[in-house]
Amino acid sequence: MNEASIIEIQNLTKTFKHATEATVKGISFCISRNEIFGLLGPNGAGKTTTISILCGLFPPSGGQVIINGKRLSDHISSIKQIIGIVPQDIALYPTLTARENLDFFGHMYGLKGRELSRRIDSWLEKLGLTDAANRRVATYSGGMKRRVNLIAGVLHRPKILFLDEPTVGVDVQTRNVIIEQLKEINKEGTTIIYTSHHMEEAEDFCTTVSIIDDGKILTKGSPAQLIARYPGCTNLETVFLNLTNRKPRD
Repeated sequence: MNEASIIEIQNLTKTFKHATEATVKGISFCISRNEIFGLLGPNGAGKTTTISILCGLFPPSGGQVIINGKRLSDHISSIKQIIGIVPQDIALYPTLTARENLDFFGHMYGLKGRELSRRIDSWLEKLGLTDAANRRVATYSGGMKRRVNLIAGVLHRPKILFLDEPTVGVDVQTRNVIIEQLKEINKEGTTIIYTSHHMEEAEDFCTTVSIIDDGKILTKGSPAQLIARYPGCTNLETVFLNLTNRKPRD
C-alpha cells in the first residue's frame, strides 16, 4: 500500500441480491492521509453504498479495501475502532439528554471517567451546546441535534471520519460552526470522507473531490483542478452537472 494513502480501493464492486446490475462497478481510487475527500454524486450513483462498505456495514461483492495498511476484510474489528461515522439521519436517543447520549457513545469507544467528561465538556462548548447539555434531545432544534450527532462521531478522535450530509437542514450560522470545527479536526490529523449535495460547500471544504455516477468514478482532483479541466465550467456545481447531466434524480 502507498504510505501516503490511508484508504486504498481496488476494483470494488457491489451487487445486491436480486439486483439486475451492480450498484458499484469496479471502482478504484486512493485517499491520502489528512485529506478532506469529497465523494459526490446524484441520488442512486453508488456513493452511499461505497461509504457503507468502507465503514464495514456490509461486504463488497468483489475487489479489495485497505484501510490504514490493513485489509478491511481481515481486520474489520480493529479498523472500526479508528473510524468515526456521522450519518445523515440523527443517530441519537431522543429521551436522553445530550450529555447522556455522548456519555453512552463515548463508552462504546472505550472512553470513561474524567477524560470522557473532559472531552464531552470541550465539544459542547465548541459547538455552543453547554447551556442545553442537560436537556432531552427531543426538545432540541434540528441544528442542535445535528451538532450533537457530530460530537458523537468524533469524541474518540478517529483517524478517519465519514460524514454523510453533515450540514443538511441547518441554518448558515450552524453550517459555518460545523465546517470550521471539521477543518480543525482535519488539521489535527483526522482524514475526512464527506458526501453532500451542497456543491458550494464541497468546493470550499474539500481538498480532493471524486464524482461518482452509475456506480463508476467519473473524475477525481482538487476542486480547482476539476474546474480547470472541463471547458466552460466556472465552479464545482457546473462540473458536477456537466458530468452527471441535468436530469432530475429522484
